[in-house]
Amino acid sequence: MNEYEYVAAIIQAQLDFDSPLVLISIINQQGSSPRHTGTKMVLGQGGKSYGTIGGSIIESDSIKEAKTVLAAKKSKSFSYDLTGQGTESSDMICGGKAEVLLEYMAATTDNKKFAAGWLKAMRQGKDFYLFTHVKDDGDNVDVLGHTVMMVDGTVLSSSSLSDDDIHSLNSELHNISTTAVLPFGETSVIVDRVRRIKTLYCFGAGHVAEPTAHLAALVGFRVVVVDDRAEYANAERFPEANETRVVTDFNEAFEGLDIDADAFIVIVTRGHMYDRQVLEQALRTKASYVGMISSRKKRETIFAELMTMGISKEQLDCVHSPIGLDIGAETPEEIAVSIVSELVKLRNEPTT
Repeated sequence: MNEYEYVAAIIQAQLDFDSPLVLISIINQQGSSPRHTGTKMVLGQGGKSYGTIGGSIIESDSIKEAKTVLAAKKSKSFSYDLTGQGTESSDMICGGKAEVLLEYMAATTDNKKFAAGWLKAMRQGKDFYLFTHVKDDGDNVDVLGHTVMMVDGTVLSSSSLSDDDIHSLNSELHNISTTAVLPFGETSVIVDRVRRIKTLYCFGAGHVAEPTAHLAALVGFRVVVVDDRAEYANAERFPEANETRVVTDFNEAFEGLDIDADAFIVIVTRGHMYDRQVLEQALRTKASYVGMISSRKKRETIFAELMTMGISKEQLDCVHSPIGLDIGAETPEEIAVSIVSELVKLRNEPTT
């Protein structure tokens, strides 16, 4: 489960039990810090925390402050200096600064609608925005309400901003890639741009696919496993996969799949012929990543075959093969670590 979906699900569950909570968010960052802007976690009743904003001092201090927020039923924000200046501690010296919002959320109807709208947006599988409308006079922070809006302008829930307010913000949204704080009269609006969950299509359900699917799901990918063997491609072997598909022939492996620019394709079938069949189809999609497990000799053989079939050298140059980061991996589990590490690296590269 993606961390944004996890946090939203926790909020909904807590509020459904009429339990207030504190939503902890990194809303601004300068220089280096453990996590990026927009990262969120929750402190619930009894002091139990869910998720992480980076661990160590910044997280422990945020949790400590959140407990006071929960007791006082009053939101607050604070800045955290990670440069190490003016402190005797050498812990967590990242060289940057972070501003953290600690939002008290009571189990109100508006907050429940916000959590439901957030989850609904996540499950649509498209980019969307979270607006948090805040009045901060330096001493007091009041969260005036929230809005959930899809990138096409469809509003799923809103408790403080009118249609005209949202329209006035639209001109600035295209400049926001992660999180930004926009001035709005005497108030401000914190805008989180939440990007759709990336989908990993894993072709092959053998000994490398199993740990690869597990790790990919663990780090927030939606996972689809495809194989021609029902005894391999099934929910028992891949309990964390969102979908397992059994095909009669790898030549038809892509039928019914919506492969777009947010897709990652990993080819780990059990044989040279199947790898070639899948790779040929993969290169005709818009997938942002195509990787194939192989030795260099096997790769050269398959590439040569595909060029005779009309696949260009430019297309083949985009294939990640041998697949994964070079960490000297040998076992299926180590190979899975190298593959998923490469996927995370590419997923986290800045986008315009």
